[in-house]
Amino acid sequence: MNEHLMEIVARDIVEGLPKEKRDIYQYVVDLEDELASRSETSEEFMALLVKHAPHQQAASHFNMSFGELMKRMRDIEQEINTKIDQKLKHATWIDYTDTIRSMKGSGAINTSYFFFSMDHAYTK
Repeated sequence: MNEHLMEIVARDIVEGLPKEKRDIYQYVVDLEDELASRSETSEEFMALLVKHAPHQQAASHFNMSFGELMKRMRDIEQEINTKIDQKLKHATWIDYTDTIRSMKGSGAINTSYFFFSMDHAYTK
């Protein structure tokens, strides 16, 4: 599946998490994203992760032990992955290329057109 579309699906799932889970997850991800934006290589990113310890910062921020924060993050990430898998199982792609081309004429030859749908009834 398209990487951009996967990002949209994941963001939608994160937004649907209960507030406490969403806050914890987003706090850690925001810290990691900030470090990633300051890194030019994966080695630099890993060094910044070690130096700044975003999970430890999050544990302190949410008044948890490091172990408790890590367990919660693993549980939240598993929940997100499970929901992504559920959504992908019910995703539908419909190729409308021929229909659109016939409506537009020959000017749309190098473009493909798809309709993408996800049945939200299966995501809860």
